[in-house]
Amino acid sequence: MNDHYYSASPASEHKYETAEFIYRGHTLRFTTDAGVFSRGEVDFGTEVLLKALPEDMSGRVLDLGCGWGAVGVSVGKAYPACRIVMSDVNRRAVDLSERNAAANGVSVETLESDGLESVPGTFDCILTNPPIRAGKQVIYRMFAESAEKLNEGGRLYLVIRKQQGAESALKYLKTIFGQVDTIEKSGGFWVIRCMGGKRDAV
Repeated sequence: MNDHYYSASPASEHKYETAEFIYRGHTLRFTTDAGVFSRGEVDFGTEVLLKALPEDMSGRVLDLGCGWGAVGVSVGKAYPACRIVMSDVNRRAVDLSERNAAANGVSVETLESDGLESVPGTFDCILTNPPIRAGKQVIYRMFAESAEKLNEGGRLYLVIRKQQGAESALKYLKTIFGQVDTIEKSGGFWVIRCMGGKRDAV
């Protein structure tokens, strides 16, 4: 069976590579590896997502499908009032996230979880660059679970490429959130902000 970045236990040989990223004045260094999304660099979609976030953030924040931790560690460094939780189905990704948070002086909680299945509690903000290659069924379940996990006034921010289903995702998100807005478009990537929690069934 081929390894994917959404595999629970990648069996591919380790190929460590360092990535450097500057976010809101902080220079961050990450260890990346084979078998985890975007080895060796912060991918463009993640950059677009991070740049679209508001100037001030606080509360409990989940980096959902965290990979090696680019989003969670960057947010934790730039927004010290946030309490960061990072989760991924990929054990190797979770280990790297924990390692990268410590290396950059960011306090986080890391969890191995298929979607939000094993993630306790609720959140003020959920951030995700969803695993598109895992398929629509997987990522839409992540969106629906996120709606259930947001506190009142909480927000889900996600990035998705137009040619990989941004328009259909937007339509689906409007069925489960009270307010859905596209807040950034760059290089074919859309950043979508969802608010209002789970809408009552009608």
